[in-house]
Amino acid sequence: MRVVRVVAAAAAALLIAGCGGSGDSDGDKDPKDTKRPTNPSGAQGGDQPALPAALTGQKLDWGRCEADSSGQAPGSEWQCATLQVPRDYAKPDGERIGIALIRAESTGEGDRLGSLLFNFGGPGGSGISGLPSLSDLYGKLRGRYDLVSFDPRGVAASEGLRCRDDEKVAAAETIDLSPDDAKEEKTFLADAADFAKGCDRDAGELLPHLSTQATAHDMDLMRQVLGDDKMHYFGISYGTQLGGTYAHLFPGRVGRVVLDAVVDPSAGAVGHAKNQALGFQRALEDYLRSTGEDPKKGTARIVRLLDGLDAKPMPAGGGRELTQTLAQTGIAVTLYSKDNWPALTAGLEAAEDGDGSELLRLADAYNGRDEAGSYDTQSHSQRAISCRDAKERPTAAEAKRELAEFRRLSPVFGEFLGWDTAGWCHGWTVPGLEDTPEVSAPGAAPVLVVGNTGDPATPYEGTRRMADELGKDVGVMLTWKGEGHGAYGSGSDCVDGTVDDYLLKGEVPKDGKVCD
Repeated sequence: MRVVRVVAAAAAALLIAGCGGSGDSDGDKDPKDTKRPTNPSGAQGGDQPALPAALTGQKLDWGRCEADSSGQAPGSEWQCATLQVPRDYAKPDGERIGIALIRAESTGEGDRLGSLLFNFGGPGGSGISGLPSLSDLYGKLRGRYDLVSFDPRGVAASEGLRCRDDEKVAAAETIDLSPDDAKEEKTFLADAADFAKGCDRDAGELLPHLSTQATAHDMDLMRQVLGDDKMHYFGISYGTQLGGTYAHLFPGRVGRVVLDAVVDPSAGAVGHAKNQALGFQRALEDYLRSTGEDPKKGTARIVRLLDGLDAKPMPAGGGRELTQTLAQTGIAVTLYSKDNWPALTAGLEAAEDGDGSELLRLADAYNGRDEAGSYDTQSHSQRAISCRDAKERPTAAEAKRELAEFRRLSPVFGEFLGWDTAGWCHGWTVPGLEDTPEVSAPGAAPVLVVGNTGDPATPYEGTRRMADELGKDVGVMLTWKGEGHGAYGSGSDCVDGTVDDYLLKGEVPKDGKVCD
């Protein structure tokens, strides 16, 4: 179970705060696109064959968005459509799949600049549900852009995967994801292999084509069909890896691109897990300092709680129990935003009094479990995409050799993340494509790369590495000295103003600008 899931974290934050919303049931007809330029064409990047005119010239049938699995539909300002893309870009005349899109047209408060495409992370996050739920953050940008997002291939409404049913997902929550003996290790690896088989069975011939590279090609086809000469893009968390991949494949088509909460492009699977161990431990210690508790003593207290749960899970109500892994998940999700720190205090205090319900509620929000016991499938898509991307697949023996280092980086999360490197792609039948993501983009327009010094899931150190790997005069770094996953919309007028001026006015800040 990997922990970079920014869309799920945002949903959990809403649950923690007790917020909700309902869609507007009024329908909305598709207005004529008279203000859009003629669709540009051009050969594909990444040495792929040119796409046929039937794809590049397709017209999107924008209309009312349907309700999602929760029964909610976005308001009448939102429109949805389906883009047809090749399943395999090496065979552009072959089988096609549908990519679900959503948009809110520009409010026209300035000259329209085009479409601003969003990806909120995961991988596996749904833009169809994510953009409407987070749209208040981007109201100013809508003055000059159509706000557009999508479900990437293999996600939700775009041929989304379901690798196992809810009963199996619930059963897997009882498995120790940081096994302590040979029996637990065997169970851990057997469950990972079973999950891989389920993904292979559900996705079939699509599974080898669920890569970040393929999604970047889908984005470029979106750009053409939406009628934009350049790609204007806002990527968050995993969305920064996707944006960097797009810039590498199509450097000449890069417009105004913001990458916020940056994935380190120099890290493979093990390096990424170590980065997260460092980041989550650092954020946890920042939380402990905020309560007046010594970080070392607070960490030791939490470790004692987790060790006790490892030996004996805690009652959590409704016939369920809080396990060590679920407690770690519940703690981790609160570190995505400083606003959630009071919920962490309440959850820890309750657990130390023998009540696991609060931490379990937090873990459920992160894991996409609703009150009826149904689960979303973001983690299914996340696994399929990341396992297609990454070549590095440590064995259990290799992971064990790294555990001491993981524990040093994080006494609370380290062992869990170390074992995850062995279990995540165990039994996967499709090989990975890259040792690390390729993001070099010589000749591209400046890309604004935004890092937060207190980011738990994508630690700050990766921001400079992304800016450097994009290339000289391409990567422009902006730092926020804050807490939580991501910087834009997190309370810094300096960050928000800098990003807005870049996207709306084309004003590129000085590389290395720092916002306190």
